[in-house]
Amino acid sequence: MAIEPVILSALEHYAYCPRQCALIHTEQVFDENVFTLRGQRHHERVDDPGSEERYGVRVERAMPLWSHRYGLVGKADLVEFEGETVYPVEYKSGSRRAGEPEKIQLCAQAICLEEMLGVTVERGALFWHGSRRREEVLFGTHLRQRTLETIEATRTMLTNAQMPPPVTDNRCRHCSLKEACMPEIGQKHPDYTTLFEVDNETDT
Repeated sequence: MAIEPVILSALEHYAYCPRQCALIHTEQVFDENVFTLRGQRHHERVDDPGSEERYGVRVERAMPLWSHRYGLVGKADLVEFEGETVYPVEYKSGSRRAGEPEKIQLCAQAICLEEMLGVTVERGALFWHGSRRREEVLFGTHLRQRTLETIEATRTMLTNAQMPPPVTDNRCRHCSLKEACMPEIGQKHPDYTTLFEVDNETDT
């Protein structure tokens, strides 16, 4: 029995906020704000598939990725090949942020590359446009375990079309989906999620 594939970008969304992930990947809600527009502009070059050689390093842009074992599909912004070393690079807008969401997405890319190419990918990097610097990420045991847990949690939520309850914390400040999410209503009405699911069933 084939497992439902999970898009790599959904893992970062889930790790950041499960409700944001559900709104984007289940409800197909996506609103623009200054942060999403900035991110799109920064991705323009790496979203254009291509290959080039730089000082003995082969660079692949917008490289398709997949994992049959874990049911993943997506693409890497950039993958560098130098000898036997495979090094994924994920481009992010803004300055470096603490936390795991971006690292989980990058680690999932490494897992795909390992299956596709039969190699071990030990590390990669996040490139932050705000600081124009790379942050190297080591794919250690803890991060790999967190990534596998996030894959399964994301798949379960999306397969079951679950809508997690809203949160009201610092994550909401710059979220482009704040108006669609309406976290303040969820805080005032604890049964908001149940009501949402009933309305959806009625609409269908």
